[in-house]
Amino acid sequence: MTEAMKQETGTPESPAGIRLGIVRGISYGMFGEPDSFVPEIRKLGGGLVRVYVYWGQVEPEPGRFDWTVVDAILDQLDPAAETWVTVCSSSPWATRQPTDFLPSSPATNVDQYGRFVRELVGRCQGRVEYWQCNNEPSNTGLLWAGTAAEYVEQLNVFHQAVRAGDPAATVVLGGCGYDVLASPEDSAARKFFDHVLDHGQDAFDLFSVHLYGDPHAIPNQVAQVRAMMRRHGYERPVAAGEYNGPTLFEFPEAQQVFEQTMMAAFTAEGAESHSTAAGEEEAAEPPDRRTMRALCAQAPELPPQLQMFLEDCPPELAAKRDRINRRQIVTRNILALAEGLTRTACWNLAPEIPDYSDRFNLMGFLFGKLALMEYEGMQLTRHRPAAHTFALLADQLQGATAVHRLAVGHGHDGQPVFAFEVQREGRAPVQVLWTGGDAFTGEDQPPTHVRRPWPHPTAHVVDAFGARQQAECDGTTAHLTLSVTPLFVSTTPHS
Repeated sequence: MTEAMKQETGTPESPAGIRLGIVRGISYGMFGEPDSFVPEIRKLGGGLVRVYVYWGQVEPEPGRFDWTVVDAILDQLDPAAETWVTVCSSSPWATRQPTDFLPSSPATNVDQYGRFVRELVGRCQGRVEYWQCNNEPSNTGLLWAGTAAEYVEQLNVFHQAVRAGDPAATVVLGGCGYDVLASPEDSAARKFFDHVLDHGQDAFDLFSVHLYGDPHAIPNQVAQVRAMMRRHGYERPVAAGEYNGPTLFEFPEAQQVFEQTMMAAFTAEGAESHSTAAGEEEAAEPPDRRTMRALCAQAPELPPQLQMFLEDCPPELAAKRDRINRRQIVTRNILALAEGLTRTACWNLAPEIPDYSDRFNLMGFLFGKLALMEYEGMQLTRHRPAAHTFALLADQLQGATAVHRLAVGHGHDGQPVFAFEVQREGRAPVQVLWTGGDAFTGEDQPPTHVRRPWPHPTAHVVDAFGARQQAECDGTTAHLTLSVTPLFVSTTPHS
């Protein structure tokens, strides 16, 4: 475990600084030459870099190691940033389900697996702080083709191999995702993690949670994963290995229409109807692409909360989604950090294939717009709107050591007010404030006027979009106009 994460059991998070990170994506170097990404993350202010590596990439044949992808990562590393490598046991020859991508599955020979991990960790020579064993293993079938017991066996081997290669490194338990947090306690996903936490407690140092869904559910999500560990008699530090939004599942009406369309595409009747209306090539498409074709065909009639996720939605809806995204970059981080987390990783930096576009790709529809950057030709240079907010937040949190929730209550209109203070080493604290409201329509509600204790003659205010705002100060009180868009309030000018 790194010094920054070492804590006694029962004291979950380290006070040694806060780092915002970014995940490169799920297939770095898989579908093309490994390109530059660490400098791009660092320019946005990311102090933590997370990247995936697959067994088959590193050891394409038994005993033959190809370090192209690993060395491409190492060559970019900035000593000022931490590195988090998610190692996926996916192999065309060494795992039970042969594949070079996903799902990961148990090794056919755990000794071979341990040797591979030792070679990988040794190659990195202590330059990787966090090693994660697969990702969201409770998402069985899609991301992990194995049982909880098999995952624990592999986690133990992974832990031993990392310890042998780098005793100071932190071993991360594969991410606890929305399938766990949104499920009842007797669900298969919950039972999966309960088994892992019961039998694998000595094989990991850091519990990774993925914070999707309603941002204001984050305190409860963090409390859930801590309670899961405490039920087994211990508690480890928690980090947010992924987060971002909005996602479709935050909008019940949109989700209902999407699920109805998908169910129709998966039924025999839906397939027959599609076959009648489509050409031979389209008729042979899998149900997920039939779902997307159906959504695109009826796009103007879809709820706007659903339309905004389509690749070619109306510009006003695309801009609205971007504004929601930018707000949530701030609110998700602040809410997580206020719960004591010190490491978060935004999903994700950019598409991993330059100039690739497919409006009928289901995963692109669900998550594609969360990327912070995009390619211009073959160069990863274009910043999407959320990238500017991430950089703004990173600047505001530079030197941050802790985030504390402030007692505020409600505004004059009854809307809840969320207020936090960020302690910063060598800098004055900054407060972050916003009001509650519907993710889609909240920006249309009237502003909330609040008075806050402020023993300073002036206040410098900037919102999550980078726009300067006004505050009236009298030396004891600041008068602020709040909305669903977070404000940063400080005694010193914002850069």
